[in-house]
Amino acid sequence: MPVPVSPSAVRTSGAPGPAPRRLFREPSATASAVLLVTGFVLLSLNTRVAFGQLGPLAPVAGFGTGAVTLLGLLPPLCMGAFAPVVPLVRRRLGEERGLFAASVLLLAGAVVRMLGMPGLLVGTALVGVATAVVNVLIPVFVRSRFAPRRAGVMMGVYALSMGAGSAIVAALMVPVWRAGGHAWEPAIGVAVIPAALAALGIAPQLRYGKRDVKPERVRVRVRLLGGDKGLGGDRGLAWSLIVFFGLQTLLFYTTLAWLPAILVASGVAEGTAGTMQSLFIVGVAVGGFLTPVLAAARTDQRPHLLVVLLVCASGYAGLLAAPAAAPALWSFVLGAGLGGGQAVSGVLYVKRGRDHDHVAALSTAAQTGGYLLAAAGPVAAAALHTATGGWTVPLLVLTGVLLPSAAASMRAGHDRPARD
Repeated sequence: MPVPVSPSAVRTSGAPGPAPRRLFREPSATASAVLLVTGFVLLSLNTRVAFGQLGPLAPVAGFGTGAVTLLGLLPPLCMGAFAPVVPLVRRRLGEERGLFAASVLLLAGAVVRMLGMPGLLVGTALVGVATAVVNVLIPVFVRSRFAPRRAGVMMGVYALSMGAGSAIVAALMVPVWRAGGHAWEPAIGVAVIPAALAALGIAPQLRYGKRDVKPERVRVRVRLLGGDKGLGGDRGLAWSLIVFFGLQTLLFYTTLAWLPAILVASGVAEGTAGTMQSLFIVGVAVGGFLTPVLAAARTDQRPHLLVVLLVCASGYAGLLAAPAAAPALWSFVLGAGLGGGQAVSGVLYVKRGRDHDHVAALSTAAQTGGYLLAAAGPVAAAALHTATGGWTVPLLVLTGVLLPSAAASMRAGHDRPARD
């Protein structure tokens, strides 16, 4: 911010006077890069923490089937319902300020979740809304703030950080629950720490404001059936992204909600089942990092998508055939497949998008339809479990979902450009 300069400081000849001093120095290029990457990682670490807490806690804290189902339903439902609002947030605030606002809402949600079961429900909804903003803006943020050749790596870092943060906090749930006198509120409160770090980490990016947002170009409405130019005029691409992302997200949130219960029903101890949930999330982090890095290096992502689906199929097959024999292996493999399927979608938005606005439109469309589709997963799994008295049928259905997911992925993974 320039200091006011007195008239005497200006040369009477009309030549410019000395450059005004600044109260604060601009950070160097290296410092700016460090702040950017640090903030990006801290925000990414926090993005899925709240959703990974419930699985380990549910078997030991006595959450009923209805509570687990509702808490599994809220995140994808809120993310799908509020994703269409994110273009407005981007237009008004820009990517940096939008991500900071989302981080503050994540922190508020983490605090509210500690206030008993009503607070847990309301706070989870708030976290879902904030995550909708992060999900849509991150691909645009990566494309605008990082070199194109680093987009795959940064999307991989995003997924790896999400998985790592969620895995660490999930592993703490049962020990903190025990240390807190078998009360689940202190364990849920652990999420406040990464939420606060995320808000602090992304705050330095506020100085960039709305520098990359061009108001005349971002007024793009997403019309899935109308051939809107914001989607490149290619409804096939939009629907392919929606169905692939939606089915992968359905599998992810259903498995995240019910994996510990599936393992406990097969004879695995409750504490061990919570540990397997953490291992599942570790697999999510590993698959979420490797898949975008490998996929972004190619123009055609179809082979990578098929490999991801085969890895998912292997994990579900293990849970069906011998869940108690090698729960660690099945949990990790399944996590790697589902993590890869989630993370590679961000690469598809970046690769298929022509510019920042097009990436935002594709991301919004896929996540609006995809998360609303995914919201049915935890509810359907609970209904099938109640109707059949076991987890075999739900697992068979989840495995069968991989077939339409494979079919839908072919257009999204193809390197054919979207039509103008």
